[in-house]
Amino acid sequence: MRCSQTNFGTTRSRGTVLILTMWIVLILAGLVLVFGRAMRVEVSASANHVAALQAEAVAQGALRFLVSQVDGTDGNYVPDAGTSFEAVPVGDGFFWMLNPAVDDDRNYFFGIRDEASRINLNSASTDMLLKLPGMTAELAAAVVDWRDTDDEVSPGGAEGEYYLLLSDPYYCKNAPFETVDELLLVKEGSLELLHGEDANRNGFLDANENDADDADPPDNRDGHLDRGLRDYLTVYSREPNLSSSGEARINVNDVGARGLSGLLRGVVGEDRYFQLMDRVRGGRPFRNILDFRIRTGLTASEFGQIADRLTTTRERTLTGLINVNTAPREVLLCLPGLEESDVDALMTKRSAPDTDLTTIAWVADVLSPEKARLVGDVITTRSFQFSADILGVSGSGRAFRRYRAVVDARTSPPRVLYWEEVTHLGWPLAPEILAEMRAGRSPAGRGSFETVGAR
Repeated sequence: MRCSQTNFGTTRSRGTVLILTMWIVLILAGLVLVFGRAMRVEVSASANHVAALQAEAVAQGALRFLVSQVDGTDGNYVPDAGTSFEAVPVGDGFFWMLNPAVDDDRNYFFGIRDEASRINLNSASTDMLLKLPGMTAELAAAVVDWRDTDDEVSPGGAEGEYYLLLSDPYYCKNAPFETVDELLLVKEGSLELLHGEDANRNGFLDANENDADDADPPDNRDGHLDRGLRDYLTVYSREPNLSSSGEARINVNDVGARGLSGLLRGVVGEDRYFQLMDRVRGGRPFRNILDFRIRTGLTASEFGQIADRLTTTRERTLTGLINVNTAPREVLLCLPGLEESDVDALMTKRSAPDTDLTTIAWVADVLSPEKARLVGDVITTRSFQFSADILGVSGSGRAFRRYRAVVDARTSPPRVLYWEEVTHLGWPLAPEILAEMRAGRSPAGRGSFETVGAR
């Protein structure tokens, strides 16, 4: 009897040990699974962190590429033949520089854009602002009131009293705009007016931008991308009042202007020189150099030889001039006195292979004398500030970084004026590109190639 009890106790002890052992194994297995999952998450997080750092480095490399491209320009930047701005390799990653075409929302375009192809918020007249697509009379007046130094309210505009009575009050700046986004602080300024339907600001009509109210942003589902005012505006355009070779220009309005006599004698010859000088003396002051050409009777060929050397102002820096060689149709239509037929003629002339685009002399061959005088105040053929929408992607396709950059090429090396991260706007290109990269394949080109200016 005692033996049976002993065996039973031993058996029960062994069973308890077995159960405990099973529980311990089960707990250890669970811990191993939890640990394995944590390690997997940690590895994934580390890979994502490394990819993010790589994407950031690629974006920084793209900025250096932008600076190197425009360094040393005389205002007439043209990329070297074969230069690509699409899927450019940097280490294991790639970068793109988006340059949307204002007249094409069904293709991706790439390149560097000159800021002088846009309307400058700090110098454009109310009439010029009013001609922009989507601009309202109230916003145009409020823009002028925001940047001027007085407290006089323009019709429909706003000064300090309006802004101080808002629920979240602030002062009217009464100073120049520092960024285009500052327009959101101005009376009547809104995200809808500034960015339109282009939520990710890639200039491409994405599905969510053509679906009415199914998904943000709200749109009218008309099959056309309303890009707002953003693509037509800048605050950066300015150029030195020097010739392309860096020499001081001759002010034709100065009675004692040195060098003007010799400059004119060199292009017209003795037979016309004295007659021309009489017209110069009797014509002062000249409104601009196109006015000078028209009223002195210089031929297109003669004027083209000296236009870069002439000025009508003592200002050292010229602000807000519009590059008539690169500005899109919508911006050219904002020029004083121009009609659609004039803009058509300008665009045709500037695309002709035999047109000399180095100075504004060619404009006088297209427009009537009256219209040439009007636009001569606000046009140029040079650009010194350049912008790029930079997209840097890690080689694995795990991470991307997107930046808006503006550089000033008046100095060497060019100076970075603006650097804003806009990754939050989302992926701006075809989703297949990321899929290819995550599958270990190099990205293929998926857009048309463009370089400078707007189309």
